[in-house]
Amino acid sequence: MARTRYARSGDARIAYEVRGRRWRDRPALVLVQGLGFDRTGWSPVLSGLRRSFQLVLVDNRGSGRSDPPADSLTVRDMARDVVAVMDAAALDSAHVLGVSLGGMVVQELAVDFPERVDRLVLCCTTPGWPFAYPMPGPSARLMSASARLAPDVALRRHVENALSPRTVVERPALVERIVAHERVRPTEAGAWAAQAAAGARYAGQLRQTRIHAPTLILQGDADTVVDPRNARLLAERIPDAQVVLLPGLGHLFFWEDPARFVREVSTFLRQKRPP
Repeated sequence: MARTRYARSGDARIAYEVRGRRWRDRPALVLVQGLGFDRTGWSPVLSGLRRSFQLVLVDNRGSGRSDPPADSLTVRDMARDVVAVMDAAALDSAHVLGVSLGGMVVQELAVDFPERVDRLVLCCTTPGWPFAYPMPGPSARLMSASARLAPDVALRRHVENALSPRTVVERPALVERIVAHERVRPTEAGAWAAQAAAGARYAGQLRQTRIHAPTLILQGDADTVVDPRNARLLAERIPDAQVVLLPGLGHLFFWEDPARFVREVSTFLRQKRPP
């Protein structure tokens, strides 16, 4: 792991790291994870992405080495944390990618700080209330039940729920790999709950129409955490957004098929912007 650096966002320290150097043909890419994952959650795709980009990996508030939320947390708070990281890393602008909760965070970043976002990649995420398809019932019930489950049981159920049913059956080694990864990097229960509440309260309110960065939307069609139909809703609201549906993949598709993820992201980010 590269050296941990810290940005100051209000009263909180936000941890991040930088992988590689930046030059004209190797721009910066800021990566923002989802609920409960710290920056090591990118491990399956780091080597592939680093071939083309300088990577800036953010620990969301409450994850990894970032400070926990002192109070309630909002998605817009988390977007300002990413801006603080970009300031600390001397990035006037960069490509930005977010998954799940991180996808909500980078939507807010692109709306409130458009000058900071060159290209935007939204993965397995939602445009938020009140104009979105809600979380599928089984996932919503699992979220509600998590506090009553033994930690190891809750962890395994969340991992299995975040993969496609086919992956769970056919690739048990991947399930065990992700469980082991999360077991040694737990998010404190209060911080996890604050992040979950921030995502549940997120209200995009059609503000995505104000996103003008070229945008790619990636979505597994077997996702049981975020309704896959939200990808089309986002594409309808963001001017000229591209959608790629990934057949047979779940919420953690960047773990299930990292090569496809790297290929789709790299191809999109290398495109020349039309005049």
